Amino acid sequence: MELTFLGAAGTVTGSKYLLENNGSQHLIDCGLYQGVKNFRKRNWQALPIPMRNLQSVLLTHAHIDHSGYIPALVKRGYKGKIYCTPATFELCKVLLPDAGFLQEEDARYANKRRFSKHSPAQPLFTKEDALRALKQFETIAPNKELSLRDGLKIMFSPVGHILGASCIRIHNEQTSVLFSGDVGRQNDPMMYPPEPHSGADYLVIESTYGDRRHGDTDVMTELATIINTTAARGGTVLIPSFAVGRAQLLLQLISELKRQQRIVNIPLFLNSPMAISATEIHHKFHELHRLTETQCLQIDANTQYVRTVEESISLNSKRMPCIIISASGMASGGRVLHHLKSLVSNHRNSVVFAGFQAAGTRGESMLRGVEQIKIHGAYYPVKAEIHNLENLSAHGDFEEILHWLREFKTKPIHTWVTHGEPVAADAMRLHIQDELGWSVSVAEYRDTVSLG
Repeated sequence: MELTFLGAAGTVTGSKYLLENNGSQHLIDCGLYQGVKNFRKRNWQALPIPMRNLQSVLLTHAHIDHSGYIPALVKRGYKGKIYCTPATFELCKVLLPDAGFLQEEDARYANKRRFSKHSPAQPLFTKEDALRALKQFETIAPNKELSLRDGLKIMFSPVGHILGASCIRIHNEQTSVLFSGDVGRQNDPMMYPPEPHSGADYLVIESTYGDRRHGDTDVMTELATIINTTAARGGTVLIPSFAVGRAQLLLQLISELKRQQRIVNIPLFLNSPMAISATEIHHKFHELHRLTETQCLQIDANTQYVRTVEESISLNSKRMPCIIISASGMASGGRVLHHLKSLVSNHRNSVVFAGFQAAGTRGESMLRGVEQIKIHGAYYPVKAEIHNLENLSAHGDFEEILHWLREFKTKPIHTWVTHGEPVAADAMRLHIQDELGWSVSVAEYRDTVSLG
């Protein structure tokens, strides 16, 4: 087998790994690049894969940086199967069409305001492209082995993080390789911890938080202080959130703060059709997370769901204190941009980020303290208070990942570190080398390595 790193090398987005076995090819993850423009340009470049040779796509989980390129792949001629867990498929049925719709909306808006360098601006893929791609999905139950046509055997095993998220072990008669996907927390308030794994001959491991530990800050107290302080000065709390996992956790935390009367009773809005649908999927797959039925019902009772464009527009005109949760989590697209345009220049308001912000995203820029941000071709002064709830990340930090790796029964022959900014990836390499004594290196973009 040979492995080529086509994404998530030198960055935390665009996850794509090409595995070649006896003349057939398999793509593990198929994500969109986000953040820095030089990386986003890669979304428009054809993959160095003849579609006729690509036998399958194996998807670790539904987040767009792992799944979002699938409609583009199908649009460019891929006709094979896309394998994932049942929960991942349910989430992809929401995320991928929404991603296509946003691509179309962004192109329409750019053409209307004429701020694109391209005339006319075109979407990378459309909602219809995404719906076509969904017809090629096939689900596999967790921890059940499946044989592919070329003799490879694959197995998906839960790793926490979000609903359906899995590592994928692939093997033939000679060797095995394990792709971690995104590894979750050991004590996540909503998701169960990663299941112990036996390991493999070779390992590809993520490193989003490879250079840091999650703090021991009481996130409930931190969130309550932000909400109460902002409401007291008549402002709005805007929380850009990932639609899957993070939005549901935030809803639960805020509902619990209301139940305990630790925050003022101001309206809570979820303005993301995608996050609303994802919340319903969390209800359906209740056995995969820690939230009880009572907590799910409490979320519904405390949340006003904003579904239509008209409702979203009217929300921007409200001047009463409230909390708005809206996608996307890095403020890279979606309805949250319209809220930012309305709210970010008022000192009474607060913008609260609740997860990792990739380099080059508006979220990362605001946390860095920029004085203005660019949205839809115009600049807006940043006068709102900017906060970051780092402890809400769904990614394990380096200690949590090391905890998971220590449980492996098989010591890998070699490990490649991916899915991290350069400093984080190299820090993860050193942790694995120094604390586990494993052979390890940081993956380089387009590098090809031999497995066995």
